[in-house]
Amino acid sequence: MAVDYAVIVVYLAGMLAMGWWGMRRAKSKSEFLVAGRRLGPAMYSGTMAAIVLGGASTIGGVGLGYQYGLSGAWMVFTIGLGLLALSVFFSARIARLKVYTVSEMLDLRYGGRAGIISGVVMWAYTLMLAVTSTIAYATIFDVLFDVNRTVAIVLGGTIVVAYSTLGGMWSITLTDMVQFVVKTIGLLLLLLPIAVVKAGGFSEMKAQLPTEYFDPLGIGGETIFTYVLIYTFGMLIGQDIWQRVFTARSDTTARWGGTVAGTYCLVYAIAGAVIGTAAKVMYPDLASADSAFATIVKDELPVGVRGLVLAAALAAVMSTSSGALIACATVANNDIWSRLRGVVGRGGGGAGDEPHDEVKGNRAFILIMGIAVILIAIALNDVVEALTVAYNLLVGGLLVPIIGGLLWRRGTAAGALSAVCVGGVAVVGLMWHYGILANQPIYYGLLASLAVYVVVSLATPPTDAAVLAAWRERLAGRGEPAPEEALAHPSPSGV
Repeated sequence: MAVDYAVIVVYLAGMLAMGWWGMRRAKSKSEFLVAGRRLGPAMYSGTMAAIVLGGASTIGGVGLGYQYGLSGAWMVFTIGLGLLALSVFFSARIARLKVYTVSEMLDLRYGGRAGIISGVVMWAYTLMLAVTSTIAYATIFDVLFDVNRTVAIVLGGTIVVAYSTLGGMWSITLTDMVQFVVKTIGLLLLLLPIAVVKAGGFSEMKAQLPTEYFDPLGIGGETIFTYVLIYTFGMLIGQDIWQRVFTARSDTTARWGGTVAGTYCLVYAIAGAVIGTAAKVMYPDLASADSAFATIVKDELPVGVRGLVLAAALAAVMSTSSGALIACATVANNDIWSRLRGVVGRGGGGAGDEPHDEVKGNRAFILIMGIAVILIAIALNDVVEALTVAYNLLVGGLLVPIIGGLLWRRGTAAGALSAVCVGGVAVVGLMWHYGILANQPIYYGLLASLAVYVVVSLATPPTDAAVLAAWRERLAGRGEPAPEEALAHPSPSGV
């Protein structure tokens, strides 16, 4: 294992080095949170693919292939479909808004009264997403170094928190590009063909396994529909995804770069399912489907290649974890703390007006949220339940007011707030009644949110014409940039 260890150590050292490089570049809020909104198509595509394809997509995707065959690709496939839908239909408008968070978008659209509640919901989602990604380190480091769960979580989490805190989005972007390359080589170019060959080829796989393993709908229509509701719609509205859209240097980059990333996700989904199906042939009696990835890597790959593939799995987890962490910290600082700070300042003698270093403040929030994520990950055991709660809250509470705000002029702030509250409460109550993993909470919660949004919006006065006019200007890319961004990107006349 010495060569494998060397590969992993070099990889981890590279992540920290890029964090240090990013720190030297991130000198403004825009640079720190959204990489200065300067990413071109190649880097944007790689980082977007990296953020959406995490441990669940890699280890979990192979596990679903082990359990259900080729139809196990549907979970990751719906993630790719969501990214394609976001890129084709919404990303250009989102990029032109020049905001930092989803809640800022809601404030612009509804007149400044929808942000803080939506911020709390989005913060809960990004926190749990970061926690579930951090827990996945335990699986990988157990295979690598045979360490216990707590040490694995602390080790992996500390590295991610370190490079994210140092350089913000620039560090995360650079590490994501490396992670994207490592995942492509490790999973698609190495593990996929090796697994198929070791299983005897597709003809042997078909001979050894039941026919339903090769049925595209074998996982079940209801399960596929639920994946669409949770993951496809979740891709449309998550802060972690939107924050990557904000990094694009133009709306064209956001549209076409995201389309390439979405297509890559579809390929990745099929590859994971095929690897899992091959593992079922080689190891038909594993105690847990999620152990299929680690088992096939540990037992079937040659020295060096094994280290690279494990680095690919580590890359998948780190990319999602770091993206969720900076999203969580951004929401906590910009949508919750800054608003509370402003209220306290107005009521307590101007404390909210004191000047402060925004890069330093955001860096501190990443560190604080990172420590909290590591501690929660150590205490939490069930990853699937935590991730389900996160996505149910996100989709049930925020999908309707966000998409409604982008598509329906008659939507109002009262309708948006009602939809967030009713949808969020409904999914929590229904999860308590039916069980966290049941399908009913997201079905009924989403319907309740939609019904309340439409009824309350129609029953209340339309959004102020001046607010809608300013909103249309920002959507068209004609709105004024924030003063800090103007400094980060001076016009030729100011040089």
